[in-house]
This record gives sequence, structure tokens and C-alpha cells, in this order.
Amino acid sequence: MSDELYPSPSAELSRKRHELAPDVADSFAAFSKQVFADGALPAKTKQLIAVAVAHVTQCPYCIRGHTRGALRSGASEAEIMEAIWVAAEMRAGGSYAHSIIALSEMDRVEAAA
Repeated sequence: MSDELYPSPSAELSRKRHELAPDVADSFAAFSKQVFADGALPAKTKQLIAVAVAHVTQCPYCIRGHTRGALRSGASEAEIMEAIWVAAEMRAGGSYAHSIIALSEMDRVEAAA
């Protein structure tokens, strides 16, 4: 048994995942291919969005895969880092925005005392 928190992907594990649910795996692959194809947004922009989202969701596999995808789609290292900074601001922004809940509760408890 591996003691890695995030095991390295392998052809064997990918094959097993597909064997256990082939229709779902095929559908997911087709969906992903369509989502990241050029459309109203170019593939490069979609990959930069995915890099940012991957950092917010903290998925190491997604971070690696979409960083590679962004580079393949023509994104520069500076564009990728800027997308990561957007993710960092949004993640911190959630805490800032939700502080209203704590402030409101403090007021409620103070008023009841």
C-alpha cells in the first residue's frame, strides 16, 4: 500500500478506472474534450480558467494537467501565474465576504446580552 497522499497517475490506474465504469469514463472524456475545445472562449482562456479553479479546489492532478494544457494552448508562464493570483484573491475574498456572517453574529449576541 502506498503512503502517498496523492499517488502518481499511471496507465495501469487509468486502465482500471476505465474498466470499472467504461461508459462513464468515455462520456467524461468526450465531455472534457468538448468543454476545452475552442468556442465562445478560446482553448487557452479555458485552460487558464481551469488552472485558477484547480488552485481553488486544490486538486494537484488538475493543477498539473491544466498547467500543461495551458502551456500547450499557448499560454505564457506569466499568464498562468496571473491566473493563479486571481484564484488566490478569490479564495481569500470568500473569507473576507463571509466575515459578514461572523460580524452579524457578534452583533446578535451582543444585542441579546
